[in-house]
Amino acid sequence: MNKKLTVTVKQTPPLAIEIRGEVITLDAFLKLAGAVETGGQAKHVIQDGKARVNREVCTMRGKKLHAGDVVRYAGQDYHVTAQT
Repeated sequence: MNKKLTVTVKQTPPLAIEIRGEVITLDAFLKLAGAVETGGQAKHVIQDGKARVNREVCTMRGKKLHAGDVVRYAGQDYHVTAQT
């Protein structure tokens, strides 16, 4: 007896995170966004390849992010926005 399994993926809406200045590092951004609690946690998340920047896995803690970049971590998208 074969049963069909239907999977529905619900995507949470992207969160806009405003940065001060022109750039922010990936590890600092994850902390600012509230995606991680500590810098040490950010370090491990990034080194383990669990964060994506503009759809590509990024393992560089010091990766510089600019307004318009999109970070994805734990199924959540974060849009980097500039302070107005």
